Amino acid sequence: MNFSRVRFLKWVLLILLVIAAVVHKPWDYLPPEWSPWAPLSISHEMTQVTRWKVAQLQESPDHCLAVLEAAPEGWVDYLNLEDYTPVQGCPLTNVVRVRASGLGFSSPFTVTCPMLVAWVMFERQQLQPLALAHLGSAVSRVDHFGSFACRNIYSRENARRSQHASANAFDVAAFRLEDGEQVSVLRDWNNPQAPAKSTFLKAVHDSACGYFGTVLGPDYNQPHENHFHLDANGFGFCR
Repeated sequence: MNFSRVRFLKWVLLILLVIAAVVHKPWDYLPPEWSPWAPLSISHEMTQVTRWKVAQLQESPDHCLAVLEAAPEGWVDYLNLEDYTPVQGCPLTNVVRVRASGLGFSSPFTVTCPMLVAWVMFERQQLQPLALAHLGSAVSRVDHFGSFACRNIYSRENARRSQHASANAFDVAAFRLEDGEQVSVLRDWNNPQAPAKSTFLKAVHDSACGYFGTVLGPDYNQPHENHFHLDANGFGFCR
């Protein structure tokens, strides 16, 4: 068989495959969390496709709010905010005021809408199951150090802007459980007196890496010894 005939048959095969795809639409059978064309739902499993969809919400505020509005009752309590500049040099866009999710917070905080979507998915799919598995009790409240701070990284004059400057980051200090126990990042990250708490915190840190662009904890450096830094920037920087 000469080269031109082989090439012709390859083109015929390719055309037939394209026709078959158009007729049968195999993408219609993809689970929604794996389909780039399926609308995002906050109840979807977090896959690489889902992460891509969440990232796209940063440029689509209306779509992001629609995802939150479609969440099951009780999953998230928030207030949509107009774009504003609370501190000169740090304008906030596509942000919401968070009062509660399936759990409470030590205080309300302002964060970007995509960051809240990622948090609620993480809370439902990872945080609460991990708390039940390792500690036998669900998380009732998150103690945090806030989200918005108009500053550069580590407050250094010549450093780049922190994700906190756009409210695109959230610092978690501790988890309070329904049974009254507290799990502190500072106290329990390496606590031989409470190994279950240490194991829980490390599992939370590792699983968060699949939901947020950047996750930093006590093993990263001294400034993070007392909290988890979570933000929606990037795609998988986990330390």
